Amino acid sequence: MPQATAESRRPIRVALSNDYEIALLGLAQMLARYPSKVQIVDLTTLAAVPHRADIILYDTFGRLPDNDIKLRKIVESNSAKVVVYSWEEYPEEAARRHGAVGYLHKGLSADELVAAVVAIHEDREPTAAPHTEEPDLTWPGQPFGLTQRESEMLTFITRGLTNDEIVRRSYLSINTVKSYIRSAYRKIGVRTRPQAVAWGYRNGFQSTDDVGL
Repeated sequence: MPQATAESRRPIRVALSNDYEIALLGLAQMLARYPSKVQIVDLTTLAAVPHRADIILYDTFGRLPDNDIKLRKIVESNSAKVVVYSWEEYPEEAARRHGAVGYLHKGLSADELVAAVVAIHEDREPTAAPHTEEPDLTWPGQPFGLTQRESEMLTFITRGLTNDEIVRRSYLSINTVKSYIRSAYRKIGVRTRPQAVAWGYRNGFQSTDDVGL
C-alpha cells in the first residue's frame, strides 16, 4: 500500500512532442514551474517517445489536421495518453479522429494547462475555459517577428505544399492562407515562393518528421 500511495503522489510524467524542438521550449518552461504536479521527461521529435510517460502533449505547430500521419503514429507507438495542444485551426474533432484522448487550447494559462493535464491523467474532463491571449511560447521564426501561424505557413511552404493543398488539409480558407503568407513574406523580405523555401532552409524550417506530413 505505501508503494501505491507514493505512486499516486508523484508528478505526472509528461513528454512534449513536435517536429521542431524549439517549438516546445516555451511550453516546457511553462510546465517546469509546477514540479510537484508535472515532470517533463522528453522534448522529442520522434513518434516513439524515448522515456516512459503518462501524458504525451502533442503540439500541432507545423502540422495539418486532415491527415496527420504523425499523430496516428504517436498514438500507435506509445501506451501514454496522447493529448493535442493546438489552436482552432486544428479542430478537436480531427485530433480525436486520429486517436488523441484529449484536446487543449493554446490560449490556456499555465495554471489552466497544468490543471487540465492533471484532469486528463485522472480521467476527468478538464474544466478550464480557453483564454484569448497567446501564452509565452517559442517557435521557429519568432526572432524574425513572425507569429506562430505565419511561421506555420512557412513550414508548409518549405515542405513543398501549394496554397491549395494547405487549404484542403488545414480547415482554413484560401484568403486566410494567402493573408498569412503575404504577411510572412513581408517580414522575412522575400517576394516569391522559391525565395521563401530558400529562406526556410537557411533558418531551420526543415521538418524532422520521418512519417510524412
